[in-house]
Amino acid sequence: MTEELNAYGQPIGMPVSLDLPRPAPERVTLKGQHIWVVPMSPHHAQGLFDRVGGSDRAPLWTYMPDGPPMDVAAMERFCDWAAASADPMFFTLLDAETGAPLGFYTLLRHDPEHGVVEIGWILLSKALQSTTAATEAMWLLMRYVFETLGYRRYEWKCDALNAPSRRAAERLGFTYEGTFRQARVTKGRNRDTAWFSIMDHEWPAIKAGFETWLSPENFDTVTGRQWRSLSACRAAAHLV
Repeated sequence: MTEELNAYGQPIGMPVSLDLPRPAPERVTLKGQHIWVVPMSPHHAQGLFDRVGGSDRAPLWTYMPDGPPMDVAAMERFCDWAAASADPMFFTLLDAETGAPLGFYTLLRHDPEHGVVEIGWILLSKALQSTTAATEAMWLLMRYVFETLGYRRYEWKCDALNAPSRRAAERLGFTYEGTFRQARVTKGRNRDTAWFSIMDHEWPAIKAGFETWLSPENFDTVTGRQWRSLSACRAAAHLV
């Protein structure tokens, strides 16, 4: 049940027991087995340019508000700005073994008063896409939002034409809520924005699905192929 009646017989939302406001996001370091999530630094500029910069990697930036940086100097300017930005707050994704920057994402539209925050500016290098590390990076930030910050709502928004982003959101457990038409103008073009979310009461089953999927037992020791998909692991967690 998501509503009750007030003294006038009108439906109103249920009381919120969560202690609000919640803490604001901070520049934390989140360490996983395959990936580290660290605050973006100007020192990441060269490594990021090597993997996501230049004209050859322009398709990675099609749905981004900016970019692509066409040379190291442009990437340095981007990283300088991103490292100083509080909202959006940028995090670089580092290979846990080599320390190489493989991409970045942000927490943005911070709303501690209502316990809401969004993940955005997601850019993964080809070396990171469709890997265990990429999934782990998303899980690490999700766990930070729900367990450390104690937020009620975690949002994912993307260009409605960005099919890979939409598929990624659904694979990770986000629920599609609708499309805001003519929501923005990006790079001189219209953008309809697709909205997705995860609620705090959904987190326990989603977390269990991630933990099952990320466990070594879920992967073939020779080929590295997954035995069960993330959605299957999540569905099994809902049944427990």
